[in-house]
Amino acid sequence: MKYMLLIHSGAADAGGGAAGCDVQDWAAYDTEVRDAGILVSGESLADLVTATTVRVSPAGERTVTDGPFAETRELLGGFYVIDVPDLDAALDWAARCPGARGGGAVVVRPVADFSDPAAFGA
Repeated sequence: MKYMLLIHSGAADAGGGAAGCDVQDWAAYDTEVRDAGILVSGESLADLVTATTVRVSPAGERTVTDGPFAETRELLGGFYVIDVPDLDAALDWAARCPGARGGGAVVVRPVADFSDPAAFGA
């Protein structure tokens, strides 16, 4: 089953990267995921603090604000999509992710499979 690991940083460092994680940590984790044969895809987002957020009101009015900031000031840093047997395995991989350290969090979500119409009552 495919799961998305959404990597949220609790704060950005002076260079705009995830606080508490260095390049070597990410390289090692990336190698582990690839070597385990579970990587479907993954990307890191460039400079965590340069983003623009767009919201559209019920009346159709667009509001554009600088920054990716949610109310908690967490920053979405990137993602991995992995293919593992079950949620427990996905949680184990999320716990190994450097983004889960230093005030960060990794949100684990199953990826919907729209290729099976029976799964949606069709």
